Amino acid sequence: MIPSDARVWIAMGHTDMRKGMQGLALLVQQGLGRDPHGGDLYVFRGRAGSLLKIIWHDGIGMSLYAKRLERGHFIWPSAKDGTVSLSRSQLACLLDGIDWRNPQVSWRPASAG
Repeated sequence: MIPSDARVWIAMGHTDMRKGMQGLALLVQQGLGRDPHGGDLYVFRGRAGSLLKIIWHDGIGMSLYAKRLERGHFIWPSAKDGTVSLSRSQLACLLDGIDWRNPQVSWRPASAG
């Protein structure tokens, strides 16, 4: 669904989670100086850290994805403004509440043979 050349950007600091896709797209354009219609994903986190929203324009229309963790919070960089680029695997860790900056393998299957 998401093209392999799409980049993932997380917005530093916290964002007012009352914003919808138009408000977040405006934040991408004016606050981050990027094109919200360029095909990249932009990830925003609320003040409490348990809710995030992602906007993405696929060339046809804008999509808004929201996720709230029942326990814990999303791991976020400590900078106050700007963006950080993530890989797709780092985004998967982030969405699962895993520390994407330093994932730890806790168990490996025994090798066959």
